[in-house]
Amino acid sequence: MAYQNIIYETKEGVGIITVNRPKVLNALSKATLDELEDAFKKALSDPSVSVVILTGVGEKAFVAGADINEIAELDFDSGKRFAQRGQDLLNLIENGGKPVIAAVNGFALGGGTELALACHIRIASNNARFGQPEVKLGIIPGYGGTQRLPRIVGKGRGLEMILTGEMIDAQRAYEIGLVNKVVELPKLMEEAFAMAKKIMAVGPLAVKCALEAVNRGLELTLADGLKVEADMFARACGSEDKKEGTSAFLSKRTPKFSGR
Repeated sequence: MAYQNIIYETKEGVGIITVNRPKVLNALSKATLDELEDAFKKALSDPSVSVVILTGVGEKAFVAGADINEIAELDFDSGKRFAQRGQDLLNLIENGGKPVIAAVNGFALGGGTELALACHIRIASNNARFGQPEVKLGIIPGYGGTQRLPRIVGKGRGLEMILTGEMIDAQRAYEIGLVNKVVELPKLMEEAFAMAKKIMAVGPLAVKCALEAVNRGLELTLADGLKVEADMFARACGSEDKKEGTSAFLSKRTPKFSGR
């Protein structure tokens, strides 16, 4: 697929996906969703890519919501398809088996916040702004915001953002646990890349097992979640990476993981 709305590149084992619609503050459109899906499928299936970074072009916006012209045309049936389309993409990001870091470089509104929520780690520039303003249009978040946001920041804080539609700044997002770190804008991609490198330095199979344990476990009772953890722990213990990791530790050398 030839991309018109995004940029996809790889660098030192990191896949970098950049939403590239600066004239509309990187707003999502149906075509943009299609391109994002294609790029993520490439990154997730590429054995040379270990971590993905998602960001937006420019210094103003990560993703400033969906295309309002498209939303204005929705009715009951098309609205459901619209929501499910976005949810499918975000589920792919969250459950694709590779860590995804959101480098939030400005406005992340509506679908932009929801995109960031689907990523596993969120790093924000100090000018970032987050919000779920859908109620101001007479609708609600449809790409997972009503589900992921309360799970990450708590029911009360999540509902405050969803019901008022008001934005919060990067510092407040950090305080409530919406983002992992806030940095100066010029250092944002450097910080995201440094985080990716830290993840790439550990056992890749362990990373995959940990992602699956957390993602699946959050949907279960504690007892059932612990069973998932035990299964993933056992899988890791039976791997070549575990043999290499423990051997390297005991020999006081740097491990050379194979992902098997």
